[in-house]
Amino acid sequence: MTNRIDRRFEALAGAGRAALIPFVTVGDPDPDWTAGIMHALVESGSDLLELGVPFSDPAADGPVIQLASERAIERGVTLQGVLDTVRTFREKDADTPVVLMGYLNPIERYGHAEFAREASAAGVDGILMVDCPPEEMVHLRGELDEHGIYPICLVAPTTTPERMERISRQAGGYLYYVSFKGITGADQLQEASLEQPLHELRSHTGLPVAVGFGIKDAQSAAAVARLADGVVIGSALIEQLADAPSEAAAQDRVRDFLAPIRKAMDNSRR
Repeated sequence: MTNRIDRRFEALAGAGRAALIPFVTVGDPDPDWTAGIMHALVESGSDLLELGVPFSDPAADGPVIQLASERAIERGVTLQGVLDTVRTFREKDADTPVVLMGYLNPIERYGHAEFAREASAAGVDGILMVDCPPEEMVHLRGELDEHGIYPICLVAPTTTPERMERISRQAGGYLYYVSFKGITGADQLQEASLEQPLHELRSHTGLPVAVGFGIKDAQSAAAVARLADGVVIGSALIEQLADAPSEAAAQDRVRDFLAPIRKAMDNSRR
């Protein structure tokens, strides 16, 4: 049985569309709301969901996601809680790919084998550990492979062609291209600077390429959608959710924020 990520990107390629990939932190603004927010994301045209696993020292994240992680931890969210949220989501959605994004420490504490087994049972399709290069995932990779979970890998503007080759051989699902050197939520995205590095990256991999960091609105999402297979948007979405007064309000904010982004992305491919 193929991974949901493969099936989704194949369908999108056939339709000539780029994937809209929102990122939200599990438990923010409220743990009981996250599964409902995930459904609202799908209803708003999202193709794949990235879920942030709260962590106390999220070094690669900017202040918006750091604060979201802090709020979730204060509300008692753990890796087990993240898996429970995915399991709840899967009760109504068996098709949308779900990727966990975070740091290695919680998985180390959970145990590689148990994590892979439980994540697969919950309905997780991939994981992206921002502080764990592919070379350091050897044992975890074996457990992930056994349970059909893809290791999603990062590629940066500073990545050499030789390393691109190595990463693409060890990755699964798609590659996450970091649009510039820095932390999430920064303002430095220059769409014109993406064309050459994405062309270079594609010469080293047959995997779809999603671009993240610095995508904040319909204009920037559309520009990236013309060049990439997927568009990741996180900090700008989390800002919309942070002070939502209710679950219904949070879902409405998701729809209002993503609708013009989805439309602009689709128009950019016509």
